Amino acid sequence: MAGITAEASWFCCGNAWGPCGTAGHGACGTCNSGNMQHAWPNTSDGCYAITHPDTCGITGMSRRTCGFRHATTSLCTGNRIVTSIADCGPQTDLFCGERTCCGGKCASNRVIDFTPAAFTALAGSLNSGLTPVTIDVA
Repeated sequence: MAGITAEASWFCCGNAWGPCGTAGHGACGTCNSGNMQHAWPNTSDGCYAITHPDTCGITGMSRRTCGFRHATTSLCTGNRIVTSIADCGPQTDLFCGERTCCGGKCASNRVIDFTPAAFTALAGSLNSGLTPVTIDVA
């Protein structure tokens, strides 16, 4: 399967870090805001039933479970990071058609949520909240 171009966002989990207070450790039980981790909308049947990326026209998304590593490249900064799945999410179907651009490079639909540490390494800061990315899913 080829990579997916989509929006990325960030979320808090686990131990307090940066702007995050203490939160739950996610669906995998290992999530921490200071780690290089992410949430993926197809970690299980139950997760997919909540996130419904197919509602936004994203079909054939591979099932990847806790600990699987994705490589993601920012379309804004060119930064590339490798992170592991630590949670289910984002709830893609709530953001169908949402679009984020930088320098004429755009992406639609939230497909991946990063911990603050990972999002900062990818986008440079948390200020943008969203960033267009390409995710290697093969």
